[in-house]
This record gives sequence, structure tokens and C-alpha cells, in this order.
Amino acid sequence: MTSLAALAAIVDEAASSATAVPQLTETITDLSVDDAYAVQALSIARRRARGERRAGYKMGLTSRAKMQQVGVSEIIWGRLTDAMRLTEGGELSRARYVHPRVEPEIAYIIGRPLAGEVSAAEALAAVEAIAPALEIIDSRYRDFKFTLPDVIADNSSSSGFFVGSWARPSADVSNLGILMEVDGRPVQIGSSAAILGNPIRSLLAAARLVARAGERLEPGDIVLAGGATAAHPLTPGQHIRTTFQALGIVAFTVIT
Repeated sequence: MTSLAALAAIVDEAASSATAVPQLTETITDLSVDDAYAVQALSIARRRARGERRAGYKMGLTSRAKMQQVGVSEIIWGRLTDAMRLTEGGELSRARYVHPRVEPEIAYIIGRPLAGEVSAAEALAAVEAIAPALEIIDSRYRDFKFTLPDVIADNSSSSGFFVGSWARPSADVSNLGILMEVDGRPVQIGSSAAILGNPIRSLLAAARLVARAGERLEPGDIVLAGGATAAHPLTPGQHIRTTFQALGIVAFTVIT
């Protein structure tokens, strides 16, 4: 039987070398969700052993449509490291990824510890600031196809992120219009309300879910609340500009 550490090495090496690999469940057909989160933790531990530092968490499957599509009732999560953070307004190298896509998100930065079952008021009291953000998702599996355990093991497809200017924690982000443009052409239009009806619900889920793994949201952690629109595929030469109503703009250019 393949060990969880060996599976972690597979997804970690696939990510670091930008190489597509078969789904883990092709050979480990009984891989459970709990096993998948263990693989994820072990793969991130390998990155930290190489010098990467904790940066926070990302939430995934945060729309009802995506939950129904994959047959789950709970959102999923992954971990962020400092090496995944990209400079807003800068460049993204396409060569670092297998088949990257970008989606607009709301980012929270945590000001005080938060974990377990908490109310919206308690969660907001723990938020230091809020910002517009873009997440780069990139499944390391062939053809961008996977089961739920596969995607969780692969850090829930999280590969990079851009964060815009931070706003006060009291900023209302419950229903903000979002426009993503590629080379000046609109490609995605949506609202932050697509994130579980209100992004704060994603933060509540983050506090609850990481606590199940014996962790908590710590001061300085960034939490990406989940995609507000469909993800858009990236190719070299594109300039991505996303406008968030009342929050600002996040942009970058894709290079080879």
C-alpha cells in the first residue's frame, strides 16, 4: 500500500516541477477525505522544510453550484505559503504551472486568533483588514480532472495569489460587483455574494474546518474566501485586470 507520505511527495513534486500526474485515486481507489487532508498537510510540510513560511488558508467549493456539481455539502480548504504570494501589478510566469486559472476572491487578514464554531460578529472582530484578491488555481492532475480526495490532497488546487490594497475591516463586502478583464475585454462578471451568499460565511467555515485539523486562524494569516466567478484560463501575453466595486483593482501580466 502506498503511504500517505509517498502520495504527498507525488503532489509536491508535481507542483514544484509543474508536471501533470495521474489522479491519486486511479491507484488508491479508497483514498478518503481525511486521508487527503493528511496528504495535503504532509505536502505543505515538505515545502516548509524547504524554507517556505505559513501565510494562511484558502477556501474552495464556496458556491452552491460547485458543491452540487461534485456532490458535497461542505466546502474544502487548503494552505497558503509565502512563496505562493505574487506581487500585485507584477508578472506571473506561465511556465511555473501546469494549467493555471485565475478567479476573483475576497481576502481577510486575521488580527486575533480564531477557531471553532464562531458567530459572524466574532469572526469580524478577529479581522484586521479586508482586500480584493485573485487566486491562481492549478490542478496538478492530467486534464484538470479529479475526485474530491484528489483535489484536497493537491492543496485544493491553490497555487498562488495576488492581494490588492487593504481596506478597513468594517467594509461591507457582502454584495460587491466584480469585473474581470483580459486585455481590456470583459471575461467574467459576478458578485461577492456568490461566495456562500456572503464571504463572511466562508471565514466562519475556515475557523470551523481548520479547528478540526487541530489548527486555528492566527494573527497575520490571510484567508481567501473562495471564487466569486468561474475561473479563467491563463496564457502568456494576457493582462488581467479585475475591478472590485468599492474595494479597488487587482492586476497582473502573464509571461512565458
